[in-house]
Amino acid sequence: METNKIKFLETYLSFYINHTVIMDNFYTPDSKYVVLDVRNAPAQIKKDQIKGAVALPAKDLKKHVKQLNKNKIYVVYDWTAGTTLGKEALLVLLSAGFESYELSCALEGWKGMNLPVEGIK
Repeated sequence: METNKIKFLETYLSFYINHTVIMDNFYTPDSKYVVLDVRNAPAQIKKDQIKGAVALPAKDLKKHVKQLNKNKIYVVYDWTAGTTLGKEALLVLLSAGFESYELSCALEGWKGMNLPVEGIK
């Protein structure tokens, strides 16, 4: 039974990436990571985002997936880790053959750790 639990947790955790992993080179010109803000809200509701993130709402991702670079690693995030938009976006990306993860701390955790954010215009 414990083996099944361990296997399940390993699989579950494989969908997520920790901010410390991407912070090492996210802000370098040759970064292998692209962070996608997949929240479906308009800019005036969102107000801010992870610095350097690309806004691509989950509802529009399927329409734009062919424009994404297969050589990049995509990290998606939503408001909180408990919401489903990040998981929906991750499903689209994984199904299209992209290496991709959901940000483990979501926007709420990112901001809680005082990591870089920027206003949305």
